[in-house]
Amino acid sequence: MRRLIAKTPGLLVWGALLLTGAVLLAGVLLLGMSYLNAGSVHEVRTEYERARLVEVAGGLEHPWAIAFLPDGRKLVTERSRGLAVIDNGNRTRVRGVPPFHATGQGGMLDVVLHPDYAENGWIYLTYSKGDSAATVPALVRGRLDGNRLVDVEELFESNTPTGPGRHYGSRVLFLDDGTLLMTIGDRGAEPKRAQDRLDHSGTVVRLNDDGSVPEDNPFVGNDDYAPEIYSYGHRNIQGIVRHPETGQIWATEHGPRGGDELNLVLPGRNYGWPVATLGRDYRTEEPFPDAETRHHADMEDPVFEFLPTLAPSGLAVVTGDRFPAWEGNLLAGGLRAERILRLVIEDRTVVHAEELLHGTIGRIRDVRQGPDGAIYILNDHQDAALYRLEPGD
Repeated sequence: MRRLIAKTPGLLVWGALLLTGAVLLAGVLLLGMSYLNAGSVHEVRTEYERARLVEVAGGLEHPWAIAFLPDGRKLVTERSRGLAVIDNGNRTRVRGVPPFHATGQGGMLDVVLHPDYAENGWIYLTYSKGDSAATVPALVRGRLDGNRLVDVEELFESNTPTGPGRHYGSRVLFLDDGTLLMTIGDRGAEPKRAQDRLDHSGTVVRLNDDGSVPEDNPFVGNDDYAPEIYSYGHRNIQGIVRHPETGQIWATEHGPRGGDELNLVLPGRNYGWPVATLGRDYRTEEPFPDAETRHHADMEDPVFEFLPTLAPSGLAVVTGDRFPAWEGNLLAGGLRAERILRLVIEDRTVVHAEELLHGTIGRIRDVRQGPDGAIYILNDHQDAALYRLEPGD
């Protein structure tokens, strides 16, 4: 694993001073505005591309995910409000979504179109299902009829209800064979559940598009494992993407204090949480209490550790010709870090990283490339917005 750290003490000092000044200046500027004004354009300079950031739609309440309809409209989930359609900057609520319990990190979460949406019209949603006593991450699908979701079918729910509020995971990724992956967090209450092979918590599950279990899942036929499990030992994956050139599945995962990870997700593998982790205890900064080691011979190490903390959410891979210098790079959004990291990967190693939009729009919840080749970004605030990052002049 390669870390990108400056080695010259003087550079570190001057870098810290410059960063502090930039943060203070940004704070002063943000006191007078809600990040970017509606419709405004913010020029963005990067190492290899010129870009500009445009606000597409405001007035969103803790949005979580975005999907792109063929007619140019966008679907956006909001944790406490449900599902909305964005059309020319205007937000319209979609009725008919299943009941969801919005507490803490829970609510309406991911939204993804079926790869054959043009033929079948299926829209997939994840959400926290339950009540104030217990919730589970769940997956449904339905079709859009005007501003209503119809033909709603529940496809899957996690098998262990837990006190609501934390670590739902809930990103969905369709694979080329028509199956889908759904990430499920460890739910925060008992981290060692991520090593319980009959518990969906702390796993990536693989399902057919109707919610059934694929016959070639890695643990089908093994009574010691839940058959839906694709990989396990995860803490809380909130970014997942398939690289179109290599077919590799990349995921960004929350650690505790430190220990945020970029993982190459492989079938049947154990990713270690909480037995093996690079993270520390929140309260003491000592090794995490349940951890036995930082590395384990029978468990997968992360490809990259995000230092300093990223608090990752949202992950995209850049394709097409609108950002040619970024072709094949990953864009990893950060909540606490309020930035996007552009990652260059060679031979399963991160060889370069660039920081984008640091502090410009606050906490970043989702990052996705649209059909037009632009990068669409959701920030995570009470009064949030959808932004478009497009090539500049």
